[in-house]
Amino acid sequence: MRNWIKSGVVVATLALGVIGCSKDDDFWDWMVPETDDSPTTSQISGYVFRPAVAQPTDANVQQLRVPQGFQVNKFAENVGKPRIIVAGSNGHIYATDREAGKVLLLQDTNGDGVADRKETVAEIKQAHGLTIHEGKLYIVSVKELYAATINPNGTLGQPELLQDDLPDGGQHPNRTIAFGPDNKLYISVGSTCNACTESNPEHATMLRANPDGSDRKIFARGLRNTIGFGWHPQTGELWGMDHGTDWLGDQEQKEELNKIEEGKHYGWPYIYDDGKYNPLERPQGDTTYQQYRNMTTIPTLLYQEAHAAPMDMVFYTGTSFPADYQGSAFVAMRGSWNRSNPVGYKVVRLIFENGQPRRFEDFLTGFLINNNQSHFARLVGLAVNEDGSLLVSDDTNGVIYRIAYRP
Repeated sequence: MRNWIKSGVVVATLALGVIGCSKDDDFWDWMVPETDDSPTTSQISGYVFRPAVAQPTDANVQQLRVPQGFQVNKFAENVGKPRIIVAGSNGHIYATDREAGKVLLLQDTNGDGVADRKETVAEIKQAHGLTIHEGKLYIVSVKELYAATINPNGTLGQPELLQDDLPDGGQHPNRTIAFGPDNKLYISVGSTCNACTESNPEHATMLRANPDGSDRKIFARGLRNTIGFGWHPQTGELWGMDHGTDWLGDQEQKEELNKIEEGKHYGWPYIYDDGKYNPLERPQGDTTYQQYRNMTTIPTLLYQEAHAAPMDMVFYTGTSFPADYQGSAFVAMRGSWNRSNPVGYKVVRLIFENGQPRRFEDFLTGFLINNNQSHFARLVGLAVNEDGSLLVSDDTNGVIYRIAYRP
């Protein structure tokens, strides 16, 4: 299905010689003026392509691809629509089902790599993000933050409401949370829209608060939707994967890996990639694109395929994978809808060298089948289990997969 989006006062036919510009020219600068004194001109080809949904049959699961020595199996199935997952002690795995408003407890009690215990341990409307800190499970929905004591058997005490005034959801209501090395709680709040000027300063940010939810402040801005983030286990630096803007074309905007630092602005909605101007939204008032570019922190890495939709991100801290996986991160790529051919639908490994990110490589693939016309998973959550295996959730067919290393 094709949609042709034409933005600005003048819709370019590119008759002024722009067709002859190469990708290395200042194409986007030419198309987008600094202020409203001149018209914005762009022609963008937009697509919607959603692969058909297939079932996670044994045959489909068996053709999943992982590096040599790794194996994949279903850790749990028929568990609703699992989103974010976290691993606690004693093999307790917690997963949110946002649609059902539940937190599930899963456990492999006999060590065969398959969960044989499944029960609901909390019911919270639109529960999504999870993290464990000092014996408590923290749960965040769109506007509320809760904490519940974890009992020895993995069940939860009554969740305590810590905050009830997080920003409204809009287009990106899926809050995620984690505790940093500073013992502070970090809360990712996405934008309400694809590209717009937000009225609430807490939208499109990373927030930071005390463990009890008090003293909430904006830590970083200009982050469209950073669902997956975490701290490098050696450097303690905070890294996050931000969703690129839609409706800029098949190859725009690439997903961003940002080193997230206090007080920094990461460009959304006006600046993206390595400093390009976004023609879909102009800076308000007298502020120019160049001024926003000057204050924007440019991404450290760009993922090679636009619209892959990065979800959860976790650094590998287990001990069962080969030694060179230490310090690597994994990212769940949910999969595209806003391009002509699908990308994502996989887990990728983000390789760090000397504490710095260098490149992405595929880790778990094969969810796209039938010549990319169908899929049997859209991936969301990631967790490193106590046994060193990697768990990944699919909220399309209600499966949590387990990747283990058995050379």
